[in-house]
Amino acid sequence: MIYEPSTNRLNKLFSEGKKNLLSIYFTAGHPALNTTIDIAEALEKAGADFLEIGFPYSDPLADGPTIQESSLTALNNGMNLNVLFDELANLRKRVSIPVLLMGYANPMVQYGVENFCKKAAEVGVDGVIVPDLPMYEYEKLYSNYFKDNNLSNIFLVTPQTAEQRIRKIDELSNSFIYLLSSASITGKALDLNDTVDTYFKRIEDMQLNNPTIVGFGIAGKAAFDKACQYNSGAIVGSAFVKYLNNTKNYLPGIAEFIGLFK
Repeated sequence: MIYEPSTNRLNKLFSEGKKNLLSIYFTAGHPALNTTIDIAEALEKAGADFLEIGFPYSDPLADGPTIQESSLTALNNGMNLNVLFDELANLRKRVSIPVLLMGYANPMVQYGVENFCKKAAEVGVDGVIVPDLPMYEYEKLYSNYFKDNNLSNIFLVTPQTAEQRIRKIDELSNSFIYLLSSASITGKALDLNDTVDTYFKRIEDMQLNNPTIVGFGIAGKAAFDKACQYNSGAIVGSAFVKYLNNTKNYLPGIAEFIGLFK
């Protein structure tokens, strides 16, 4: 099934020019199978602007201990891409905000990138984040699969990324650029210091065509506000996964969790 550009919810969201956008990451299959849409629906009702659903992988290099453990739990629960797409079959009956899938290249390539893109579009996914997918591979081998299915591929930028590469990423992007707050793994709290201000200001001054969203280390309102000072919004991942780990009856408390940031 080929989706028309108007149905990409990410494009619509960013075309509205809103600020202080909040995205929440969680791992499909954690804390249990068949909870993905329940969690996504609760997050939307609580005020999340868009979501990132992780598909687990046994060797998640960019992730810190919290998300690594959630991936292991999900794999032990039986989560894989086939199970995830089955779970997401009813996604758009209950969730209207943009949804991205986030994971690593190995399971996507094993599934078949073309099949992955078709299935993601079929269930109503708007974009994909694959941190270890090389830019040249995306551009030369896979970009048509994404475009044909109206999926945004989200690229990552770190404080060490050269301007030339950032300009190339901006050229290849069509929704937003994922700005890593540091070159660290997920879960390390954002340092609210002058170095972060300089980094965010440098990217802002480049006047990129695509908006930027900050991820890694957004564990509280101070970090969220700092990220939003220079960018369109921020992503909360490890803090939400910790919430799921530490809360037995987690669905009713999701609104309170979102209230910590917005």
